[in-house]
Amino acid sequence: MKHSKDLLQECAALLAALRSEMPLVHCMTNTVVTGYTANCLLSIGAAPAMIDDCAEAAQFAGIAGGLLINVGTITEVQATAMRAAVDAANATGTPWVLDPVAVGALSLRTALANELKAKTPAIIRGNASEIMALAGFESTARGVDSTARVEEARDAADLLCVQTGATVLATGEIDFIASLGEVPISVANGHPIMTRVTGVGCAQGALAAAFAAVSDQNYRLAALATALVMAVAGDMAAERTLAPGSFQIALLDALNAISPEDLMARGKVLV
Repeated sequence: MKHSKDLLQECAALLAALRSEMPLVHCMTNTVVTGYTANCLLSIGAAPAMIDDCAEAAQFAGIAGGLLINVGTITEVQATAMRAAVDAANATGTPWVLDPVAVGALSLRTALANELKAKTPAIIRGNASEIMALAGFESTARGVDSTARVEEARDAADLLCVQTGATVLATGEIDFIASLGEVPISVANGHPIMTRVTGVGCAQGALAAAFAAVSDQNYRLAALATALVMAVAGDMAAERTLAPGSFQIALLDALNAISPEDLMARGKVLV
């Protein structure tokens, strides 16, 4: 079993690899966060592409290094394009991330997420309520906000790993990473102000696709690096401001500034 320091070193190396390789990330995400997601990817060192047309999405999924599927503002037209992109990604071996935003209460997104989870996502990233609902557990949420704690979603995350083969990143006050046959990992960094800015969670899904693209198929490490980088950057940004408007910009600056050394010095990984 690897210790926390070893995992921090591997995450630091993966961040350096992302900055070196600058992966192209295909984001099919919700309209509320498109610009902020693109800026988060640019800040961390990746290259975003926001392509939703059905024909172009299928073409581009095979070109990109990673693909994000986020069902936050899903429509029937976008659902068709997402199916095509996932099929193309699977055909070319492009890792893809499923972010099941607000799954459980609404029919279109719930049906689509349950359909797509059977198509071998590399990583599934969601809050506790979303992970529970996608795994088939009874769950309630208030829109995109979780009403469950991450501790309540651990069994659901484990089951979702079995159902899909994916690594599951359940986010909350303490982020939790589950992967088949591996010891669970938690990340205790992050600040409550992150929940008061639209787009932080959705942008985290895009970071997961970026890290998956450079992880050499080590998607557990990619999910851990995703949680760690976003949470440590949140800590760094919160040291500058606790006002939501300026925090949003400070988080972009922190993602740009964060270094492998910052992860080693600040990271709180629990095994």
